[in-house]
Amino acid sequence: MMQYMLMIHEDESVYAGPDGEAILADTLAKHMALAEALVAAGVPFSGERLKGAATATTIRWNFGEHQIHDGAFSESHEELGGFYIIDVADLDQALAWAKRIAIPGKGAVEVRPVWPMGGPDA
Repeated sequence: MMQYMLMIHEDESVYAGPDGEAILADTLAKHMALAEALVAAGVPFSGERLKGAATATTIRWNFGEHQIHDGAFSESHEELGGFYIIDVADLDQALAWAKRIAIPGKGAVEVRPVWPMGGPDA
């Protein structure tokens, strides 16, 4: 088994319009259904949603110097909205679960293997 992090990148503006509360409620219900499906399939997982990108603080490094900035400063219009960490046999299974993550409007889910501290690839 291997752990994969499924990072949910989405456009937060979809929640701001007149239908924003309904879209958020629907999206959260779909995430709850995904969590129930993971449990039913016996897939160990954890996950959390994150507060909006406006609450983020970013530290940028430049050849040993660092600066602290308010905001997420992502390179696109999508912000990291939350994540799951799942423990599955391989990338194919991780991708199958990632495809089930609800994202209203445009977005992406980045799937990346977790690199355990002190693990064989450390």
